[in-house]
Amino acid sequence: MVEEPDANPYVHDPDTSFAPADELSEDEARDQVSDLRVAVEYHDYRYYVENDPVIADRTYDELFERLQRLEDAFDLHDENSPTQRVGGEPLDELETVGHVAPLLSLQSSGDSEEIRAFDRRIRDRVGDVDYSAEPKFDGFSIEVVYEDGAFDRAVTRGDGREGEDVSANVRTIGSVPLHLPAPAPEFLAVRGEVYMPRSGFQALNERRIERGEDPFANPRNAAAGTVRLLDPETVAGRPLEVFFYDVIDTDADLGTQTEAFDLLYDLGFRVNDETTVVDDVDAVIDYRDRLMTERDDLEYEIDGVVAKVVDFDAREELGSTARHPRWAFAYKFPARTGETTVERIVVQVGRTGKLTPVALLDPVDIQGVTISRATLHNAAQVQRLGVREGVTVRLERAGDVIPEVTEVVDGEKRRASGDRTGSDDGRPAAGEGGFTMPDTCPVCDGDVVQEGEHHYCTNASCPAQLRRSLQHFCSRDAMNVKGLGAAAADQLVEAGLIESLADLYDLERDELAALDGWGETAADNLLAELEASKDVPLGTFIYALGIRHVGTERARALAAAFSLDDLMDAGTEALRSVEDVGPEVAAAVASYFDEAENVETVERLLDAGIEPERRERGAELDGLTVVFTGSVPGYTRSELTELLETHGASVTSSVSGETDYLVVGENPGTRKREQAAAEGVETLDPEAFEERILSRL
Repeated sequence: MVEEPDANPYVHDPDTSFAPADELSEDEARDQVSDLRVAVEYHDYRYYVENDPVIADRTYDELFERLQRLEDAFDLHDENSPTQRVGGEPLDELETVGHVAPLLSLQSSGDSEEIRAFDRRIRDRVGDVDYSAEPKFDGFSIEVVYEDGAFDRAVTRGDGREGEDVSANVRTIGSVPLHLPAPAPEFLAVRGEVYMPRSGFQALNERRIERGEDPFANPRNAAAGTVRLLDPETVAGRPLEVFFYDVIDTDADLGTQTEAFDLLYDLGFRVNDETTVVDDVDAVIDYRDRLMTERDDLEYEIDGVVAKVVDFDAREELGSTARHPRWAFAYKFPARTGETTVERIVVQVGRTGKLTPVALLDPVDIQGVTISRATLHNAAQVQRLGVREGVTVRLERAGDVIPEVTEVVDGEKRRASGDRTGSDDGRPAAGEGGFTMPDTCPVCDGDVVQEGEHHYCTNASCPAQLRRSLQHFCSRDAMNVKGLGAAAADQLVEAGLIESLADLYDLERDELAALDGWGETAADNLLAELEASKDVPLGTFIYALGIRHVGTERARALAAAFSLDDLMDAGTEALRSVEDVGPEVAAAVASYFDEAENVETVERLLDAGIEPERRERGAELDGLTVVFTGSVPGYTRSELTELLETHGASVTSSVSGETDYLVVGENPGTRKREQAAAEGVETLDPEAFEERILSRL
């Protein structure tokens, strides 16, 4: 375990009187920052890993804030400082990174005969073995690499050979060590499972529902989606934890899984206390059966157990296939199933405007969990299954996934009148009162359109969509209104100050200042941002409206082809003449402007003083192909793309032999630089980019 640092003056005496920062020399500040980092990391370990804090939250906050002040005052920032757990600037993209060693999947089955066959193959090859029996976490797998005892990178599993670099997000998780105590290996790569605790998941979903957002389906999806977000600050505000369970590679001398767990524990990694060593397959089966009965009492999701050969020499002899190691097996739990009756089918409107049918059920207990609703996904799924009010259905619930109907097992239940409709097999016949999707939105009465198997409300000001629309409208690549993130959007909607996007530009200083946590300065700042946003390129304005399927590139293409007035009147055939606008996109754009509420919103935005500028395409950079990695100070990626493409250049997302320049900004990824080197593409830093390209405009 992580030992308490003997020489740290702040561990047991956190109320030490600190000298003002301006009275410290740079060397004194550097020493104090070093001590404070050790102290804060120790208390993070006691809180997040040991669940046994030794100081009060107030005292911890004082240490943390002192560290932040000194780092700011003396420019002593470090990406592995505990202060970085609060998150950083949003990322432009997640770079792809190769793994230290392949992260293989596991052989798996819920059949006891399958794991017994696995055991026989092991013993036929290497003789008697012990197994490390471990919970099979239902989360999101990552590789975390440390060099010289410091956090270097975190990578998603991806395809097993390479994954996405999520270092900025994983740094925000309190149970992930940023520095390892001495003597740490010079190199260490470990595998862990990111998960969201049950209590944190429920609280997060409650907040999302209160904001009018779709709840996450299950903790696994919530964890996976969070880790891959581009905004570390958002990640830092979500309840993520990690269990570490494998050493992928290290220069430390390890011979067994037990020694690997001991090393992880001694270095301060969070290791699950349900892990044990057993001496035969029967004990693995007993272990699985025990955890299956206890799973609902755990704070984390598991969907089975894993058996691993303990001895590393035996593992090497057993080897691996291209897909999985031959020395490990996942013995899974059976899916949770049950039967009940559909009482009603209702339609839920999500944050993107998608309408989803939901079955309200006669409550049924499935292994200790009461189920009263189940998703039906879309109208086509309802029809395929033959679901209607009154039928008996079978539900399946794997982990804590929102239950779904897997089949109809009986026809409509008999009513008191004895009436029973439907075909002989219990499925309702077509046209016999089966479910149909509404023509208008059940929340706002806006028109509903069908795209493929899904239905959408076309009204961007629909209350079910408004919070999401507001955040999108103000985002960096859209109107770039700083200070209006998720929390502020929630406040404005909940206070009744915004019922449409256009209400943004009618906000008044006094009503903003009166909001909890705002005040006059915050109100003035937001109003200034809104005023500055009124001068906007047409392509950016089109993107900001949040038309389904219209991202930044399609928005710029539409702006190049149409004026705003012409775009609002364009039919699907005219829209399809634009490059990369197919029938689905054309239908979405036409439907958006066919909705009277959307047209009214656009007209009100224009009346408020927004002046979308249609920029004629120049030829100064004609034929030039540019790729970006990292951020260029003073610009968003969208601004640079629009600027260059307006003057004839092509901005692409990947490097190829056709690329003229790779612009390498701050915090760049490695993949594009490696591609540029392989293709002989010239790289430019931000200064050279200004001199060589922007100066020509």
